[in-house]
Formats: sequence, C-alpha cells, structure tokens
Amino acid sequence: MKICPAARAKELGELSVEEDHQRIVHLLTGYEFPWDMIRALEIALLRSYASPPVSRLLDATGEFRERGQKRYDDTALIVAEFMKNGYDSPRGAGAIRRMNAQHGRFKIGNEEFLFVLSTFVLDPIDWMSEYAWRPMTRREGDALFLFWKNVGERMGLADIPGDLGELRAFAADYVEREFRYDERNRRVADATLDIMRGWLPFGVRWLVLPSVNALIDPPMREAFGFGRPSRLLRVILRALLKLRGFTVSILPKRRSPAFFCDTPTRTYRSEGYEIRQLGPEIDGQS
Repeated sequence: MKICPAARAKELGELSVEEDHQRIVHLLTGYEFPWDMIRALEIALLRSYASPPVSRLLDATGEFRERGQKRYDDTALIVAEFMKNGYDSPRGAGAIRRMNAQHGRFKIGNEEFLFVLSTFVLDPIDWMSEYAWRPMTRREGDALFLFWKNVGERMGLADIPGDLGELRAFAADYVEREFRYDERNRRVADATLDIMRGWLPFGVRWLVLPSVNALIDPPMREAFGFGRPSRLLRVILRALLKLRGFTVSILPKRRSPAFFCDTPTRTYRSEGYEIRQLGPEIDGQS
C-alpha cells in the first residue's frame, strides 16, 4: 500500500502510543526505516550471542553451523511477520505460535528471553539515532517498547520491565553480570559471520569480521574474543553509514513498503513460504 510521506509523518505524529503501537511499528519497519531496521536487528541478534546462556543453547543445536542461512531467514521472517501484520493478526499470531513452539523444545531462562527481547527494542532505537536518516522520536521508541512488551507477554515471559527506562536498566545490568568470553559465544558468532560472508563476492568476504568488529561495542567484542578493531576502519564505516543516512534524508521519501517478509530470500527464493516451514522441524513436521 502506497502512503504519501507527508501523510505518513502526520499519522505518526497523531497516533496513540498506547492504542496504536502496532500501526506505528508497521510504519517504522516497512516505510520509515526498512533497511536500517534489518541492520539493527542483525546487531541485536549478534548481541544476544554474547551471552553464554544463550550461545550455549544455540551452539548445542548446531543450527547456525549446519543450516545458517535458513536459520537467519527463518528468524527474520518470523519477526517480520508480526512486525508487519501485528502480533494478534492471523499471520502475526501464527508466527508467534511457531516461535513459541520452537523455543518450547528447550529449557530457556526467563532472564535470557527478556534480554533478547530488550535487544529488539534498544538496538533499533540506538541504530536509528546513530546512522539512520533521522532518529526515532521518543513516542516511536515507546511504541516499539510496548509492541515488544506485548510480544513478550504472548511468549509467556514474566517480569517484563514496565517502560523503556526500566528495560535499559535491566539490559545494562544483564550485560554487566552475564557477558564474558566463552568459546561457544565465538563459535555462534563465527557461524553468523559465515552467513554474512556468503552474501558477498569472494574477494571481499575477508572484510566481514573486521567490519562487524568495528561496529559492535566493547562488551560484545570482549565476549566474542574479537580483539581491538581498526580505528581507521571504524571511522570509515561510521562515516559511510552516516553519509547513507544523510543521503536518504535529502532524497524523496519512500511511498511503498519494503518488509523483509515480502521479498524473496536466499532460502525460499521467489516461491515464498508458509509459516509452518519456518525453523527446524517439530515432531517430524516442517
């Protein structure tokens, strides 16, 4: 559905955060920041692997090593389904059920779930502030928080922080307590970088590790054992991302949506997918 940028800006300014947060997230994800949202959520997922309780499980399943691209696509598609359609829509609710069924096969602590949820709120807010064509407004950040709080409730999570400030405090405390180097962190991170290398021509794949290392923060870097990044590369990458954001800000604004779940993926190509296909098999069913 095409939306005039001026009308979209007016709508975003008038929508109720409490009542319309699903619509706000729909507009942010598909129209305002589609490319940036994907990059921010990639960082969010990588951040979660810096927690040994999280990486221990992911390393044990072997999904990233053996079916890395499918694991990436399935995770991104599940998230895109309920960010596009809403968490209580038929497709959004179906995606959450599929996600819960996948998680239900394992013993995962409530704190780990909450931390991963926090990254899906905080990393997009921080990425837009740093690199996108404009930062999110406070109202938009609050809407994103409420959206994921509701998703967390539908996942059965307990003790979800009550607002964005509490979520930041929880995440900071979790990082302080849990982030540390573990060889399983590194294995899952390396498997994820291998996925990214597969997106690039052979001759430039070597740039993936130093580039990611230049963009992540010190607690993540130390938890993965990546070492000190190149200062020059960090300056160049940040400058390029800021230049991209500035360029987008002066170009005509998007009228048509660009949701991840509406474009062909490396796993499903142009034939599309069904939500029941996303993730590993459950009880012998795809």
